[in-house]
Amino acid sequence: MTTQVDFRIADGDDVAALVALYDGAARWMRSRGIEQWQPGGKDEEHFRLRMKEGEVWLAEAAGDGVTVGAYELWWDDEPAWGVQPPVAGYLHRLMTDRTTAPAGLGRIMLARAERRIAEAGRELCRLDCLTSNPRLRTYYEGAGYRVVGEQPCKAGGPQGSSYGVTLLERRVTDSGVPAG
Repeated sequence: MTTQVDFRIADGDDVAALVALYDGAARWMRSRGIEQWQPGGKDEEHFRLRMKEGEVWLAEAAGDGVTVGAYELWWDDEPAWGVQPPVAGYLHRLMTDRTTAPAGLGRIMLARAERRIAEAGRELCRLDCLTSNPRLRTYYEGAGYRVVGEQPCKAGGPQGSSYGVTLLERRVTDSGVPAG
């Protein structure tokens, strides 16, 4: 298994792979009792919209181009964070292929997203996770993120439902190296 990955912006030819990656990650979560994502919860239209309104990044195994992970980078996130000044990038759907991804890929993708945010002249990387998913919150805190709030009624769940999320952020420097 490779330990090196290359990153590139996803394009229209990648949407089917993104849906498959999401569904695989959702099945993995559900098999471990994590109810955060549901297979079929995101479709090609979702990823096309995210590409149009933000950035979707692929992590590919170096040398063979096999997609091993992906994430979405948004430049605003009113449903979770409300109206904010343009000081942050918002990370969503950090996902890996549990059968092909190298160990530590989640942290590698976090660092790449943080670097991209800093390159865009923004000082914070923000994300949210379900309040009912303490394991994920612990993962992000271990990666240097700090809890800065709760959003008890984020809209956008299945059939228009709302759900509670924990809001986390990490400061990044101009060089793209996360600030300590």
